[in-house]
Amino acid sequence: MAFKSLSQPRLRLADQVYEQIMAAIRAGDISAQDRIVQEKLAEQFEISRTPVREALFRMEQEGILEVAGHGGFRIRQLDLAEIRELYGSRCAIEAYAARLLASNGSKAIYDSLRETISKAEDLRNDSVEAYFMANYQIHRAIVEASENRYLLEFSENIWNRGSSFTVFSTIRSVDLAKSLGGHMALIDAIETKDGSIAAAAMIDHINEGLELQIASGQWE
Repeated sequence: MAFKSLSQPRLRLADQVYEQIMAAIRAGDISAQDRIVQEKLAEQFEISRTPVREALFRMEQEGILEVAGHGGFRIRQLDLAEIRELYGSRCAIEAYAARLLASNGSKAIYDSLRETISKAEDLRNDSVEAYFMANYQIHRAIVEASENRYLLEFSENIWNRGSSFTVFSTIRSVDLAKSLGGHMALIDAIETKDGSIAAAAMIDHINEGLELQIASGQWE
């Protein structure tokens, strides 16, 4: 893997390190088998170890990495119980966002979300990362449109975990294309202006994703 050297512009160095490591995880350049060592990263980034250490500790606190011994880290793997918790948390957050959108949304917002879905689902390649980012962009747009900053913060915390990508990547053994679809129907449900219908549609949609995870057999 090749990291770019970093400078000290507007973003803090630790934030830049964090973003590049996250990008490497999503691109598959860092796998669950790899050991992440701060000294080696500092050499590649051409910076001191302090911002690298800060970024890695942040990722450990967020549940993305775990200590691998001798100062190294690795991507933390989730078991099926944690997968269910992750999807359950998404249900709570995103269903409430759908309920808010049903109550407070406008035709302009719904049309904008449909446009976002169309663009996101028009994939240029069939990589795991492309499918993951398409799903992420769609669900982020829905939560963001609810205009509740805390829901967005909680949602981002779940989606931005490195573990979210590694969990998502397991469904390639089923059919990645099944991870897309049903998003337009979500907007239809939201546009009914019935919060209960909108929330139920979102929960059903997220649980379909959970079933794809279980069907992969990765967690048996």
